Amino acid sequence: MVDFRKLLLAFAAAALLFGLGSSANAQSTAFICNATAGNPHIVRSEGVAELVGDLVLNCTGGTFTPAGTLIPRSNVQISLNTNVTSRLTGSGSGNPASEALLAIDEPFPTNNGGPFPTTATPVTGAATTQLGCVADGSHACSDVISLGWGFGATSSYNGSAGHPNIFQGIVNSSIPNQINWQGVPIDAPGTTINRILRITNVRANACQLTPGGSLVPTTITELIGVSGSETIIINNPLQTVALAEKGLFGSVSSATYQQCNSLNTSLLSAKGGVTAGAISLSATEGFAAAFKGPVAFQVAAGVYAQNVFGISYNTESGFVPYLVGGFDQTSTVIGLADTGTEVTFTITGVGAGVSLFVPSIVNLVGPDGVTLTGGTAFLVGTFGSGIGTSFNPPAGASTQTQVTVVGTTASITYEIFHPDPNIAETLNVGLSVAFINSSSTVPATGTSSVAINFAPLSTSTQNVASASAPIPRFCQPYGPAAAFTISPCTCNLLFPFVTNIAGFDTGVALANTTADPYGTVAQTGTVILNYYGTTSGGGAQPPAFTTSAITGGQELIFTLSNGGNFGVPATPGFEGYIIAQANFQYCHGFAFISDVGAQKLAEGYLAISLDIPVVSTVSTPAGLNRTGNGGENEGH
Repeated sequence: MVDFRKLLLAFAAAALLFGLGSSANAQSTAFICNATAGNPHIVRSEGVAELVGDLVLNCTGGTFTPAGTLIPRSNVQISLNTNVTSRLTGSGSGNPASEALLAIDEPFPTNNGGPFPTTATPVTGAATTQLGCVADGSHACSDVISLGWGFGATSSYNGSAGHPNIFQGIVNSSIPNQINWQGVPIDAPGTTINRILRITNVRANACQLTPGGSLVPTTITELIGVSGSETIIINNPLQTVALAEKGLFGSVSSATYQQCNSLNTSLLSAKGGVTAGAISLSATEGFAAAFKGPVAFQVAAGVYAQNVFGISYNTESGFVPYLVGGFDQTSTVIGLADTGTEVTFTITGVGAGVSLFVPSIVNLVGPDGVTLTGGTAFLVGTFGSGIGTSFNPPAGASTQTQVTVVGTTASITYEIFHPDPNIAETLNVGLSVAFINSSSTVPATGTSSVAINFAPLSTSTQNVASASAPIPRFCQPYGPAAAFTISPCTCNLLFPFVTNIAGFDTGVALANTTADPYGTVAQTGTVILNYYGTTSGGGAQPPAFTTSAITGGQELIFTLSNGGNFGVPATPGFEGYIIAQANFQYCHGFAFISDVGAQKLAEGYLAISLDIPVVSTVSTPAGLNRTGNGGENEGH
């Protein structure tokens, strides 16, 4: 009995071992894919249609389809933690076909068509054609294997005779963060080869995500799932495909100009030459490769050499098929962006009579602000924009272009070509302000501000996948900074001591010296007299008084005891100081203190100028002053 029990235990142990062996053998032949995103892209947090990194499935196992048998069809779905914004390419209203692609076995172009890349070669076992299929469940994407497992060289685009290996996804507008590939024929690779599934041309709305901490980029994740008539096991289905960081830093230098001094009149007459004193508008990449060109290389009309899977081209475009006719699309080319990166400088508060000029072409510079990087920015509207634009300006192109001002706002947009993806570059735009002050034209005073942002701006309806929304496009998070101020021309003088007590009186003379033999345009303006001190008997200081207009060549003359011309009233018993604010640029003053009638004691002095001397006609020079206005203080 004991021996029989031992025999039963032995049989049980053997059965268990055989069972484990069968389980292990079954597991070894399962169709298993390992998901990776080995190169998550760094994308701009301001971007609405940012190209994320590819998701790659490296698959082994399973049983490949026998010759002459339909390949099992599978449904592949990806979900992002933000809206998918890959362009819709299908013709007709409501067609959900997307530029996002599922490629099997790394299809490689038979004719690369250009020098980009120069060293790329197909991976072992890669297909050599790029047959396309819209995987929306209605096209003939079923495949019959006639030469054994795998996808590869065939003569037909779809149907039972073809072996399609690139599939367009479809988008459900009610689930904006997903893309689906329905009914894709995915053949198990068996145990002797690997099957590679790559998902590319996925664009994401990075602007929709809440920014991470100050030191941690925001992550964009992609979750993949597969279902269908065969079981495909996916390891690590959730992958980080992009890191969103601030892509643009803007800065604005500032300047103050005086209304009465004509500025940069040569630009208004000739529109040529670089003018000193231009305001610097700077747009700097938040990280290297935040600036991107439109496409790496254009072979011919409608043919683009950006067609090798897994290559980082560092452009706004994604994977662009070399033979685009095999896809279900009309005039829209899969993966192709509309333009390179664009930067817009929006200027607000531009006053009447003020003209603005910017360079037509700007070379990008490196972190030192001087070294040229080879990148170039062209003023949009001057040489054209987007794909197909000549990257070289026409001969004789103007170096300065006048900006169109609509109302009080001007918008200046530059498109970037050939930036260096390895360094953070800066676009420095010199903004020149010009106006003429004459008897018939006087520029309006006020402060103008500049906001610096990526362009174009995405509307609320363009925050999801769209057939018509531009690529790239951005949200608009950055507000304006003051750029230049046109101030009224004033002349400010301090009379540090005046008195009309204890038998003394003070006389004041203030000359409007804008009339001269040197060609200065004579100015007319009032003078505000501000009194600071006390009145005898403990009374309050006199209120400020504004004179009538004083023209160039005239003088304001008054005494405290009796008042004077241009309506100045008497201020008897006052002692203190006076600040005179003249509404014309050049003035000089003199004060004379004496006993009444100047019989015994008298003393005079020149008023103190509170303005700085003008040493440049295009900007406020450096120096000590109280008012911020430029005038003259000769002899003070």
